[in-house]
Amino acid sequence: MLADGGGRIVACWAARTVTTHRYHELEQAIDGVLASYEGEDAINSLDTAALPNKRAVIEAYGHLEPALFMGYYSTRSLDRHNLRHGIAEHLYAAHGLLVEQIDCALRYRNWHGRTPGCPHTSADDVVLSLMRAIPEVRRKLAGDVRAAYDGDPAAESVEEIVFSYPSLKAIAAHRIANVLRRAGVPMIPRIIAEHAHSLTGIDISPGADIGERFFIDHGTGVVVGETSKIGDDVKLYQGVTLGALSVPNRGDKRKRHPTIEDGVTVYAGATILGGETVIGKGSIIGGNVWLVSSVAPGSKVFGRERNGSSDSAPPEDAANADGAHTD
Repeated sequence: MLADGGGRIVACWAARTVTTHRYHELEQAIDGVLASYEGEDAINSLDTAALPNKRAVIEAYGHLEPALFMGYYSTRSLDRHNLRHGIAEHLYAAHGLLVEQIDCALRYRNWHGRTPGCPHTSADDVVLSLMRAIPEVRRKLAGDVRAAYDGDPAAESVEEIVFSYPSLKAIAAHRIANVLRRAGVPMIPRIIAEHAHSLTGIDISPGADIGERFFIDHGTGVVVGETSKIGDDVKLYQGVTLGALSVPNRGDKRKRHPTIEDGVTVYAGATILGGETVIGKGSIIGGNVWLVSSVAPGSKVFGRERNGSSDSAPPEDAANADGAHTD
């Protein structure tokens, strides 16, 4: 055997020889994978080449997100003279990508005859409508940032929240995805929502209806279901689930997830289920509570439900809910 570099060459050549001798085994494995595509399972469809491209959608959102917070995402100095150019640079890129991908999504859905079509006449209409909605999205996000700063004594500045809080990243993605969802766009809103979910551990369905000044503290493990309705000034902690009691038929459009009214705080690990469950205005839901029925405004609820009712007390008598923030 050759020494040093030569020895390494001989070793590599020997490894390739063994691999070459077993190529027929690899060919058999490939034939097995090919044969697995012969069934009628949905994952065997080859028509999906016409679907939107996930990476292109995420790239498009990667241009929308800086447009929401230009001063925080820009890699060069900005002032009032070049701000428009910076915004345009991102929105032109996002427009081109989104028009193509939304067009794919709409054509694919129409091709398969799934669900009613988008009310807009074209993908271009949808994207321009989204661009026009960005000032309102930014107004809501400004309130979300303020809610985070006011609601978390550990936050040292607004800048820290915009730069580093996963909840703001998840909420920003939701507010964009929700605009597209309301416009009737298939698939694209979910791709954006799941992209944020993968980065933050916060799972907000693009269909959820979320009010003003929303804050998720810490955030990991939060789940907000599709038909959830959340009012203004609501605060959730990590591990909260706003979920469904059961899964109805796919065509059943009844509300499956709870309503959280204005000013409610839900502490860590609480689970609130059911489309008819309403958490009344100003209530506090303690840590690890399991709720499947409504509570009156101003309630403080703690502990697990027993026989259809939870341990609770009127607002004037109740102690602080379990799971209170300790920062």
